[in-house]
Amino acid sequence: MGKTLAQGARAKKATAPVTSTAPPPSIPKDKTRKDPPVDQRDPLADPFEANRAHLRAVALRMLGSPTEADDAIQETWLRLHRSDTSSVANLRAWLTTVVARVCLDMLRSRKARSEESLDAGAPEPVPQAITTDGPENATALADSIGVALLVVLETLEPAERVAFVLHDLFAMAFEDIAPIVGRSPGAARQLASRARRRVQETRATDGDRTAARTVVDAFLTASREGNFAALLAVLDPNVVLHADPAAVELARSRGPGAPKIDREVHGADAIANAFSGAARAARRALIDGTPGAVWVVHGRPRSAFVFQVADGKIFDIDLIMDPDHLSELDIAVVG
Repeated sequence: MGKTLAQGARAKKATAPVTSTAPPPSIPKDKTRKDPPVDQRDPLADPFEANRAHLRAVALRMLGSPTEADDAIQETWLRLHRSDTSSVANLRAWLTTVVARVCLDMLRSRKARSEESLDAGAPEPVPQAITTDGPENATALADSIGVALLVVLETLEPAERVAFVLHDLFAMAFEDIAPIVGRSPGAARQLASRARRRVQETRATDGDRTAARTVVDAFLTASREGNFAALLAVLDPNVVLHADPAAVELARSRGPGAPKIDREVHGADAIANAFSGAARAARRALIDGTPGAVWVVHGRPRSAFVFQVADGKIFDIDLIMDPDHLSELDIAVVG
């Protein structure tokens, strides 16, 4: 008698090819979940491996832990397989965005666990970046990033850390960082700026702070006097000015002949030209503990200039005029 339909179906099932469920080479297997099927012909495996070193560098600086960085890489791989990337023009940028979001979630979970431990009366955990994954990994990580920077990064809020790492260490634009941290581009820039100030304050000695104030004072004096050469003398050749939308709009409203200020202005010549003769009403101030200047109207700061100084040169200036951002700053007028 011929085979029944059920027997035929069982025979087909028994001879069906088995699909591999192994993850790409070197991705650690997570036994709690099933990875997507991957074999040598997987079209996503090669481009993912080509970007692995970059993604791990991002995750390491975000998380400070090689083990957690590997977990983030695995989760990024899983999300890649669950997504339709056929219309993605820049896979590296797409993967960087994904791994950054994964790291942000992990940082927030870590912070929540720490707060729960403190609420329960447990001792505050030692920063994970310095204590986990064995001495070999810890040493390699410290060598590549720096112990001091790792310690400072551990003190930042998750969104500050992500914004700082992506912009300052990997040159990602704030327009691309904004959707990752759930803020506007201007707010993302402020997150990175606050983190940058924390890093600078930690690295600075009292002598460094005094030297920075001297440089800022020289800049303000040269600006008031319209001394272009003196301005160039205190500006790093690659200095960058970051202006918020309110500052850009005010500069445009002044009409022809006024110095042009964009969201970012690069180079000592351009910035010296913008500030020459333009700081007559500026007053010296400490802004979140950093040397700066403010423009005060009727007793209230209307704009703030935050300067970052290294080796006797100003290398970064934040120009802030947005009232909400100004209200978040700790401003002490000192002259």
